[in-house]
Amino acid sequence: MTHAQLRLLGLGVRAGSVVIGTAGVRAALQRGDVGLVVVAENASTRTNDKVVRLAGGSGVPLLTGPTAAELGRRVGRSTVQAVGVRDSKLVAGILGDGEPVNARRQ
Repeated sequence: MTHAQLRLLGLGVRAGSVVIGTAGVRAALQRGDVGLVVVAENASTRTNDKVVRLAGGSGVPLLTGPTAAELGRRVGRSTVQAVGVRDSKLVAGILGDGEPVNARRQ
């Protein structure tokens, strides 16, 4: 992810448009409440099993972010392995940044 995309993610946290953490993202995916998932590059096997598969099966775009420590720092936590973006305009802003992103393939 680019620095601009991470800044947008931080703005989404402040606006309340981002779900933080594996359990929360998984629940939001099951409800159809997120339009984008960002997973830490060093996410655990559990996160991959719970979130990455569900996002892929739901057709929700999935980006590989920075490490869990850096992703956590960007969203105001210690470490975070997954975040989900609920706001469609924020999703469009993050995905339409114009720079290449690391999209995870299933």
